[in-house]
Amino acid sequence: MNVTVLQFPGTNCEYDTRYAFEKLEAKVTIVWHKDYELPDNTDLVVIPGGFSYGDYLRSGAIARFANIMTAVQDFAAKGGKVLGICNGFQILLEAGLLPGAMKRNNTLHFISKYQHLKVINNDNTFLQELNQGDILNIPVAHHDGNYYIDEMGLKELENNGQILLKYCDEKGNLKSLNGSVEQIAGICNKQKNVFGLMPHPERAIETLLGCDDGVKMLQGFFK
Repeated sequence: MNVTVLQFPGTNCEYDTRYAFEKLEAKVTIVWHKDYELPDNTDLVVIPGGFSYGDYLRSGAIARFANIMTAVQDFAAKGGKVLGICNGFQILLEAGLLPGAMKRNNTLHFISKYQHLKVINNDNTFLQELNQGDILNIPVAHHDGNYYIDEMGLKELENNGQILLKYCDEKGNLKSLNGSVEQIAGICNKQKNVFGLMPHPERAIETLLGCDDGVKMLQGFFK
């Protein structure tokens, strides 16, 4: 499997992401934001976490105009798989590849900790190795992770099975983390080839580092 990881000024999780996918025996190429093309053999594009362009204006608002994003949009339009993690999720929202918007955490504080997540829909490539209702423990690290979508958009997400993950406690009871609408932690597009989530599965791939719940999430792309 060939994974392309994007890199912007301020990205800080590109090497974590490369390590995670290489551990799963993928071939990983890091592509600079000023490039115009993705490698021809790309199976999956990953937009990793960090603070692209210093999060000036809004998180992801400048990165969406980067040269490489035109190629990403074309890749997604042709059915190519795209995964946005944390800042990558924010970029996908700003680029219109996923619905909704991201606001500042309702606590107005940066949140960095392990957080339980509940699998809401597994009828997609990303979470197919997991079961609906599974509880995961995945690190989060964000200041602008408060996902917002209006009532009509929320109903559409629900009707199409686009809500992937929600924040919860260790028993699976939904729990507010940052003010996100309906405690949403991750979504996908209608075609289910573009995925975005605020938690960091690439930081949860080894028990030595605290948890390996992220492994099955990333393994879904290898099927």
